[in-house]
Amino acid sequence: MSLKLRYFLACFFAIAVFVPLFFGADAHAEDRFSAGGYFRIAARPDFQGGWSKLGLWNISGRLLNESQWAALEMRLQLIRQTPGTNEVWTSLHAKIEGGSVHGADLLNGSLGAFALTQLYVQAGNVLIEDVVWQLGTLDYHFGDLGLYDMKFAQIFYETVGVSGTWSHPLADIVVGFGDSGYLRKQKGYSPILTFGAAVRLRPVDGFELGLGGELFYEPSVKGSENAPHQTRFSASQGVSYASFFHEEVVRDFADTLASINLLETSFPRPTAVDALSYKLVGYVGFGKLGALKWNNLFVNFLLSHPESYYRETYNGQTFRIFTKEWTDERYQFNLGNEMNLEIVKDRFDLTWAGLFGYHFDKDDTISASERNRMIWSLVVRGQVYMTPTVHFLAETSFAQEKSLNGNLWRKSAGSIWANNGGVANIRGFEYGDLNLRNTWQGKTGFVINPGGTGIFSRPSLRLLYGVQYSNMHSAFQNSNVETQNLSNEFFGTDFSSIPDRHWHHVISIEAEAWF
Repeated sequence: MSLKLRYFLACFFAIAVFVPLFFGADAHAEDRFSAGGYFRIAARPDFQGGWSKLGLWNISGRLLNESQWAALEMRLQLIRQTPGTNEVWTSLHAKIEGGSVHGADLLNGSLGAFALTQLYVQAGNVLIEDVVWQLGTLDYHFGDLGLYDMKFAQIFYETVGVSGTWSHPLADIVVGFGDSGYLRKQKGYSPILTFGAAVRLRPVDGFELGLGGELFYEPSVKGSENAPHQTRFSASQGVSYASFFHEEVVRDFADTLASINLLETSFPRPTAVDALSYKLVGYVGFGKLGALKWNNLFVNFLLSHPESYYRETYNGQTFRIFTKEWTDERYQFNLGNEMNLEIVKDRFDLTWAGLFGYHFDKDDTISASERNRMIWSLVVRGQVYMTPTVHFLAETSFAQEKSLNGNLWRKSAGSIWANNGGVANIRGFEYGDLNLRNTWQGKTGFVINPGGTGIFSRPSLRLLYGVQYSNMHSAFQNSNVETQNLSNEFFGTDFSSIPDRHWHHVISIEAEAWF
């Protein structure tokens, strides 16, 4: 039984067995324990060999680009909070979530797709009045782009530790400290000390301003294979970033030796180093102005945390290549905005959202990858309320992704013949024959909202049709065979019969709700 499954079952066991025992005959037991959550499930028959998603990812909007999801969040008040007083209170929180449902996706509802993503205790008015202490997971954000389901202004997502939040009608201030090593490095755990803070200001009704940031520090630990190290080479030892990119470091180093027998004794030992990364976030929210319900603007600038090591085998010998200094200059700038408008009261709402991202890797100036790209997109959704509960939805989006270091995608099934063995240059720094991927999507259909009007009103029962056009060939997750060789039983030697796939269509019967 997997660890995730054991967590999942243990939480439900605690709810079903121990909570009633704790409460006993307490007349207010139902007030001490509460639970809520979210689910999304869809049937999307895909007749083009796809896996029930319209596109590749949420840059074209979350609608029809996300699969199944379910979340359950629970709270148990250990010491009840008395409103309007400064008495001490404390509560326990847990959240289980994941993305698979029986019969609806490739994992068929496996509980291994779920995880205990949040577990923390909150305590208020301890030592300092109006301060809430949180011990455990610390995730904090200013909000999200609803049409994209993205959180650009988020800190402490990876962090387990302690934080304090001071709240006032005009401002909230959060300060926290913890360790982010397990989520960032998984089985290669090494402590990553995390320090962060955020402030949300509400100077007047209808306006909010938020600023925050976090710093990640991974100290060097001599003797620990998971701590940050670098395998360093002199200029005469034949190793460059290209060697690292192709995982040919050992081969290129061996080519400079007088004898292959010297490889094991001459190969450089790793040098212990420290590792740093950071993230800065910002938020501006305003609304309640005529037709404008609310506008959210989010921004972040971050330096990704460096990687640890990988293994290479050469001449029957295996070496570990430590890569901190080859992976420690990967930056991102991301900006997103979402505006909600009530065009005709109780009849027509319009929401538009856009994002921009500039991602660059100062170490890698030679290869095409998603670490060096510029992206932007625009999504517009309108919802007409034919009745308070029966609505008509229409959404359109356009997205552009530009590779900054050359070609990254293919424009046709035959693009493989336009380059060398499927790559655009013989050393493999590029792929395909496109450095610009354009994607348009349209989605339309009927929505039943028992809760009434509103684009984000839930629950929603939807019957939708979606269409995508991309200049990239097969720009959706699929099971279509692309191999162009004699062993390809689907096309044989007639490679010209492999269709170019620029259009993709899906229908979707889906339900989404908060509860």
